Amino acid sequence: MRLLSALRRLPSPVTAERLAAETEISRRQLYRDIATLRAGGVLIDGAAGFGYTLTEDPALPPQSFSRLETEALMLAVGSLDQLGDERLAKAGRDAMARIIATLPDRQARQAMHAIMRSWRPAEDRPEIAVDVDLLRQACWDETSVTITYRDRQEQVTEREILPLGLSYSPTTLMVVGWCLLREGYRTFEVARMERLEWGETSFRPRRVELLRRYQALRMAEWAAQAAARQASDDGPGRIDGTAKSD
Repeated sequence: MRLLSALRRLPSPVTAERLAAETEISRRQLYRDIATLRAGGVLIDGAAGFGYTLTEDPALPPQSFSRLETEALMLAVGSLDQLGDERLAKAGRDAMARIIATLPDRQARQAMHAIMRSWRPAEDRPEIAVDVDLLRQACWDETSVTITYRDRQEQVTEREILPLGLSYSPTTLMVVGWCLLREGYRTFEVARMERLEWGETSFRPRRVELLRRYQALRMAEWAAQAAARQASDDGPGRIDGTAKSD
């Protein structure tokens, strides 16, 4: 699977040396894997010393997108680089490579020469010291995490939270969660977490319910803010939020 992913993703023809490095195997093992894929029906052109090209991949069903749909996907994946999450950006590139591999030749060429590009330079982002993959997995598994958190007033607290989702912006990464210490919704800047570990509380299957309730509270808050701004002659009014930022 790693070899197929590399053949789909890398510009062809791909040398055996590059493929071996991408898949972290020896060249001898690579040649055996190429032979295995060919025996399984994957059409791979090329040979040792010339490079390899994946020309037909029966593992992927044919797909079709309009040119605008393809450009939209390319633009969305390209924008992931601005979020400062390399694992997420790489996952997007790998997924896009698999999509392109299923397109007819003309549409695949259009995707490779898309006219819409993400050009906004990434802003300075605070360095994240904790394992974002662990945080993502905790959201998926609906398991609590314990954190050591330094807030904007430089106060340090130990907390157990139920992570509900991640929110990316050009400047920071936030996690929305239910804080067991404060007994309420809170948003935390991941870069302010000094420690992140697995907790012992499972909240499955409550994540969807908790997240929907949070979204409903936020919508009510935004509606109240809009009403306050409309009623005020002196500028935007301030309405205390239901989900506070720590």
